[in-house]
Amino acid sequence: MTTLTENRSASGLRYPRSVFDERLASEDAAEDDLRLAPDDRVTCPLHHRWIYRCVASPAHINAVTRHRWCRGCAVPLPVVIDEIAGTVTIVCIRCGDGGSPATTRLIAACRASLATSKQRARKPA
Repeated sequence: MTTLTENRSASGLRYPRSVFDERLASEDAAEDDLRLAPDDRVTCPLHHRWIYRCVASPAHINAVTRHRWCRGCAVPLPVVIDEIAGTVTIVCIRCGDGGSPATTRLIAACRASLATSKQRARKPA
């Protein structure tokens, strides 16, 4: 049985606070207090999802910081997430590279997000 509360999900429906909601709020507070870099989040404050679920969105492309951007080819980097294998791949389809510190951090955040979401899903309610 689900107990309704005053907390609202992204869809506007009322449900008990989820592990995701708690993590999102925690990361928001840590980022506001300068204890967490935006690149190290495993939740997305824009899309209200685990970062691995929305990293392929054009909103996550930034040529200046090189997030999902190949400087050499000047193109967005595609993202391939395999939820079953737990793998994250971000590679330029033109040159086969696209690596940067931003890409490395984004891959790490996606892997952590994927692992955290799977770990939470396995725990009994």
